[in-house]
Amino acid sequence: MEFLLDPNVWIAFAMLTTLEIVLGIDNIIFISILVGRLPPHLRDKARRLGLGFAMVSRLMLLLGLSWVMGLTADLFEVMGMGFSGRDMVLLLGGLFLLYKASREIFVEVEAREEHAPAPTDADAVKAAGRKMFWAIIGQIAIIDIVFSLDSVITAVGMVDQIWVMVAAVVASVGVMLVAAKPIGDFVDRHPSVKVLALAFLVMVGMALTAEAFDREIPKGYIYAAMAFSLGVEALNIRARAKRQAARALGA
Repeated sequence: MEFLLDPNVWIAFAMLTTLEIVLGIDNIIFISILVGRLPPHLRDKARRLGLGFAMVSRLMLLLGLSWVMGLTADLFEVMGMGFSGRDMVLLLGGLFLLYKASREIFVEVEAREEHAPAPTDADAVKAAGRKMFWAIIGQIAIIDIVFSLDSVITAVGMVDQIWVMVAAVVASVGVMLVAAKPIGDFVDRHPSVKVLALAFLVMVGMALTAEAFDREIPKGYIYAAMAFSLGVEALNIRARAKRQAARALGA
């Protein structure tokens, strides 16, 4: 038990947990947006399952470290550029994220009236809800694998002890479980924030696709741009609330 008294272990744990939480922001946003399409009584279950998949996929990749690190070896070359298994996962994941986020933006901005009318029969409503639930869980599971692969490779570069990585993953997912519901509720209450979040996912998809071609875009730039946009939107939300309050008083 001496290792628990080693400050270097705790520093490594704290740094890796913080990094895992930061890297999980895009995962939380993706889950929150998809879960918002579900009936209210299914949302909490979908969030828990989605983040549970995220934790399981990270732990499985950590336990298969030798296989994960082998993914960085080139499988083939195209025009002198090598492509590894990791590159292919990032490319497919990036393209999937670009498609999904772009489609959600279109639906949010232009095509609300194109949604099919909701079924009126109670059994049909339940069946439609279950079908949508598992479709969304499947999409979350796909993107979890992409985000987990990048997260695990980053963790391997920071820490040597496997148990520290496992503890950091479990702790970070615990934090995300607590944060996911308030983030999702906030996004649902503010449609403009939802569009910003979807735009953020488009940028993440572009970054993943570029990384597959060995053109790394530092995520710090993406997070800084999103933080600035959210700061501006927070001012807009505050201004709208003040105008509504003033109108209510005037009435």
